[in-house]
Amino acid sequence: MELAVLNTQGKETGRKVTLSDAVFGVEANDHAIYLDVKQYLADQRQGTHKAKQRNEVAGSTRKLKRQKGTGGARAGSIKSPLFPGGGRIFGPVPRDYSFKLNKKLKQLARRSALTYKAQANAICVLEAVKLDAPKTKAMVAIAEALKVSDKKVLLVLPEGNANLQLSCRNIPYVQPVLAKNVCTYDVMNASAVVLVEGAENVLNTMLA
Repeated sequence: MELAVLNTQGKETGRKVTLSDAVFGVEANDHAIYLDVKQYLADQRQGTHKAKQRNEVAGSTRKLKRQKGTGGARAGSIKSPLFPGGGRIFGPVPRDYSFKLNKKLKQLARRSALTYKAQANAICVLEAVKLDAPKTKAMVAIAEALKVSDKKVLLVLPEGNANLQLSCRNIPYVQPVLAKNVCTYDVMNASAVVLVEGAENVLNTMLA
């Protein structure tokens, strides 16, 4: 698959790049995408939730009333989960939500996600951008020239570019990421993927 390289004004430069069919043209596997996104979201969870059980609630353990003869249900302690202020039955406890996925499955998931974007014509290639200083206005102008200012944009960089990354920091719809760090969730969450020239080579090498 070939794509024209666009300049910062959104015009074609005359150069073309090739996206490998082994990365951007595979048979997509929806379940692999599901598992990889599920793992990503699970890893975001702190897992610090906690509710007190009846043995942890502060309070008296005095028996509230005699066992038999009152006509009501037997009651042992004010800390019983049946009473207001009592403990919670099977409440949440701190835990780690992360789980393991095989490396090859995660690669398949990323290839599948990129394939879906390629099929939807949601990928474009931008020539290398050089900014003398961080400038949000410059990045907004580029997004408007590429006609992606009304979309969630994943800006994939071949290598670190401090000025470009800082220029994106205050734009809510643009997320810069290094090509080596691209994950399935980021690709699926974006409406448009903008590859800075050179990033496609990193992806082709990493995922092919």
